[in-house]
Amino acid sequence: MSSKETRTAPKTEYVIEPGKQEIVTTTILDAPRELVFRAYTEPDLVAQWWGPYRYELDIKKFDSRPGGEWRVDHVGKDGSRHGFRGVNHDVVAPERICQTFEYLGVPGHVALQTATFEALGNKTRLVTQSVFQSVMDRDGMVASGMKEGADESMERLAQLLEKMKAGK
Repeated sequence: MSSKETRTAPKTEYVIEPGKQEIVTTTILDAPRELVFRAYTEPDLVAQWWGPYRYELDIKKFDSRPGGEWRVDHVGKDGSRHGFRGVNHDVVAPERICQTFEYLGVPGHVALQTATFEALGNKTRLVTQSVFQSVMDRDGMVASGMKEGADESMERLAQLLEKMKAGK
């Protein structure tokens, strides 16, 4: 059995409608929303889960306050770098984060992302809406392998949340 088969990931539902400029994802995480929100807003925690397994995350800047900027790089084993950046427009702990998102490999194509954290007892419903400037931008994001990377990120986040719940 490969390591990929032994991992368990939370199920993420994707809504990607033809002709629309948005992607909506919904994931149920087995952790209280305060922990999930911390994992989204504390740089040392973000570095442990954001992005596919094949990359390490190099955090250049990470200010989780309204108006705060963030800038991170995915770094491959071969030294390749893929940069991302954005600005937080609205941060309401532990309920919501609204920010811009830009992949620096294709600069100028900025999406507006809103993540909401809904308490479900000791679980959290995480809903992320990403609105792109055009359908073409949205389709480009989907074609880039976004779903695989997002699924791996949610798997890594679930693993981190288990450690956080255990106090590790």
